[in-house]
Amino acid sequence: MTEHDNCQNMLTYLSDFVDGELNQELCLQLETHLSDCPDCSIVVDTLKKTIYLYQNNSKSLEQVPDDVRERLFRCLNLAEYIKPN
Repeated sequence: MTEHDNCQNMLTYLSDFVDGELNQELCLQLETHLSDCPDCSIVVDTLKKTIYLYQNNSKSLEQVPDDVRERLFRCLNLAEYIKPN
């Protein structure tokens, strides 16, 4: 397994990790990976900051236009999460 494959594998657990719902064994594996991988650490830190900003500013946010949302999701390789109209 290449380092990139290991990163991809670890990041599949990212949402559960950030939400505090990851089982203890996987949590330890992810924390170990994060301590050795600055790229993944940046991803986790950015996600945590994004969640924080959203939770603390959600009342003042306007709805993101569909075209902007679609472009953002495509840039983040999250196209599968775009809901069809």
